[in-house]
Amino acid sequence: MKLLFPLAFLVVAPGFAQSIPAARDVPFAGAMTLTVDLARVTQGIFQVRQTIPVAGPGPLVLLYPEWKPGNHAPSGQIENLAGLKLSAGGRPLAWRRDPVNMFAFHVDVPAGVTAVDAEFQYLSPQKEGSDRRVFGPTMANLQWESLSLYPAGYNVHNIPVRATAIYPAGWTGWTALRGQAQGSTVTYDQVPYDILVDSPVYAGAHVKQVRLDPQVSFNLVADAPWQLAITPAQEAAHRKLIEQADKLFGTRHFDHYDFLVALSDYQSGDGLEHHRSSENTLDADLLTDWDANLYDRYVVAHEYVHSWNGKFRRPADLWTPDYRQPMQNSRLWVYEGQTQFWGDVLAARSGLWSKQAYLDFLAIVVARYAEGYAGVGWRSVQDTTNQPIVTGHGPGGAWPSWFRGADYYRNSELFWVEADATIRRLTGGKRSMDDFARLFFGVEPGAWDHEVTYRFEDVVAALNRVAPYDWAGFLRTRLDGTDPSMNLRTVEAAGYRLAWGEKPTESQRRLLAKQKTDDFTYSIGLALSKQGEVKDVVWNGPAFQAGLRPTEAIVSVNGQAYDAEALGRAITDAKRGAPIRLTVKGDDRFREVGIDYRGGLRYPRLEKIGTGEGALDRLLAAR
Repeated sequence: MKLLFPLAFLVVAPGFAQSIPAARDVPFAGAMTLTVDLARVTQGIFQVRQTIPVAGPGPLVLLYPEWKPGNHAPSGQIENLAGLKLSAGGRPLAWRRDPVNMFAFHVDVPAGVTAVDAEFQYLSPQKEGSDRRVFGPTMANLQWESLSLYPAGYNVHNIPVRATAIYPAGWTGWTALRGQAQGSTVTYDQVPYDILVDSPVYAGAHVKQVRLDPQVSFNLVADAPWQLAITPAQEAAHRKLIEQADKLFGTRHFDHYDFLVALSDYQSGDGLEHHRSSENTLDADLLTDWDANLYDRYVVAHEYVHSWNGKFRRPADLWTPDYRQPMQNSRLWVYEGQTQFWGDVLAARSGLWSKQAYLDFLAIVVARYAEGYAGVGWRSVQDTTNQPIVTGHGPGGAWPSWFRGADYYRNSELFWVEADATIRRLTGGKRSMDDFARLFFGVEPGAWDHEVTYRFEDVVAALNRVAPYDWAGFLRTRLDGTDPSMNLRTVEAAGYRLAWGEKPTESQRRLLAKQKTDDFTYSIGLALSKQGEVKDVVWNGPAFQAGLRPTEAIVSVNGQAYDAEALGRAITDAKRGAPIRLTVKGDDRFREVGIDYRGGLRYPRLEKIGTGEGALDRLLAAR
């Protein structure tokens, strides 16, 4: 008898879930309207009103976006939707949540009803976590997929919607959408629902717009007005980014492009790609302390590249007709990995980074996957493309060097550096990855209102058109392999080798200072906060072997209160046989720990092989 109830449930529940109509490529009658009121946005509350036309009486399923574009995961924040009320003609309609799909709401539409009205609130997280905080004291980030429902049964591109935002007095909203303003209310032009979702808004009281060229705007919103002080040199670097991207891809796939840049210590930091815009939430002092923010300057370049790679050209298994059908991430090593490659290269070509900064940051990448991440020995880059789905786009585990994470970004970047060097070798320097970019991403010049999908075979075919070779074998060896040494060979093919010094380079020092990190990753296998809290322990490294774990804290080093200088001195002295004794606090208990290590301080850098220009030197040169 105990088996009967579970079996009955298993029969009934999937049947109910299957009553959700699949997306179909059919016309949608009418257009949705959506109004978002920001009257309480400084409390993190977005108030939503929506009208959804219906074809007639009967069952209706309203969906909240689950699989969010650019997140590569079921990361829709359904837990933040509250106060849902449905009605028709002023009369309440009962709704019930699907017992299997928490993002689906079932409602029976009465006869004579032509539209269903919905009201709810989106409650932004109040602090950073797995979900983004999307507001600050003087700004807000409207992500339409979090602020709307849509009817099941239609391709989202076929559902028209007209959105309206009611901003606080004196605020301006930046977005790729165009519309008409009346006071603090802006009604945007009607667009397909997928275009709306792809067109977020950064709004705030302190704003500035810089026109980079007739089609491209750099739109700033800041916590305070003085943080908007962009210098002529900073403007010039961003203009050069646009010029260098044009030379790289040969065509644009947008009618206009809006960089949305929030400078904030309150809104969650992020970079998220869109076809005609990008979300870039960076530290409030990005422009006013330009040197300290050296590393983060690449973010806008990365997101801009996504307009070509990821938005216009998209992996076939990542494209879906709606936001309920699961995405597959098997080509993220192109979507994200090659975007990381080109974003960093364009940062160097444009002057957002110096060539030396590029080399210093690439040295960190090489060291991580050649030595710092033991997980390379068991988990392939190809398998890391599943990471967003494994974690729901949330943070990974406590042992990233073993478990690995979103390594399809940086680890794949190394393979594309090697691919560029290989093409140059095969063609006697006549061709490079630039030729691949124009060939693969420059198709259908000027088109932007649709996506062009691709498969693994299409990537291989394009590479072979640039330089005939066993590209399928080249890629599969690197994507499926678990040999850390292959990551050393990537830069060696491009004319550089991994080397070590006793101090971080200047670029690395700035990065560590911004991250507030004391880094001893490649000596005793520890990264710590400035207060001595253990941020990371390298799997099987000396600190790991001594029993340390993340979240513990080093209280003292050889009897002296912890600071980076004391630990660095102890590591250096250990080369001559002196001990490394740590007092460690964890779970309200203290213990003494000895670290068995004699190799001294080690920080990665790239060292040139031979003389003259190598492949990597030529890759980084401005066009």
